[in-house]
Amino acid sequence: MSSDSIDTPTRILQATLALLETPGAKLPTMSDIARATGVSRQAVYLHFPGRTDLLVAATRYQDGQNNIDRALAPSRSARSGTERLDAFVTAWGNYIPKIYGVARAILAVVDTDPEAAAAWDTRMADMREGCAAAVQALAEDGTLPPLTDPEQATDLLWTILSVRMWENLTQTCGWDQDCYLATIRGLALAALAQDVGALTDVLACPDPPA
Repeated sequence: MSSDSIDTPTRILQATLALLETPGAKLPTMSDIARATGVSRQAVYLHFPGRTDLLVAATRYQDGQNNIDRALAPSRSARSGTERLDAFVTAWGNYIPKIYGVARAILAVVDTDPEAAAAWDTRMADMREGCAAAVQALAEDGTLPPLTDPEQATDLLWTILSVRMWENLTQTCGWDQDCYLATIRGLALAALAQDVGALTDVLACPDPPA
């Protein structure tokens, strides 16, 4: 499809993602995005009232391009809480590498850029809803450990699945994706679904190939 046949909001979103995914680039301003799109800054504001709105829209557009709904379908159609938890952890754990370039650019400035922080908070609130749904399914099954507070269980799952944790393990510590995924699945199932057997996957990753 030629760029001439793509509507202006979509072109703006595509340009925003391209800028965010450029290694080492700073978080783009509205002016940067306007130049990359080939439109005026006023045109960008016409479609997106602020940079937070644009960043949120860009990450959701990225979700659509990556067909996140298809990845989450097994979790949403799961027949048990344990199945839903495992499917959700697997889907999100495998999704992080696809969005990491954009996430890294936003995370780099969340402490100093309120617009970026607001966009990231919205992004993580969306993900937290999936965590809460998995925990609720466990609670309804009676699988959640006794006396476990569902809100705290959601906190724990949300933290286990954070981009920062994936970054620390795969980028800093050098774990491969399969090892990372096996470990977080084991942790989540053992901690929240009382599946102690799942712990056999934790820290039992094969040695990386020579």
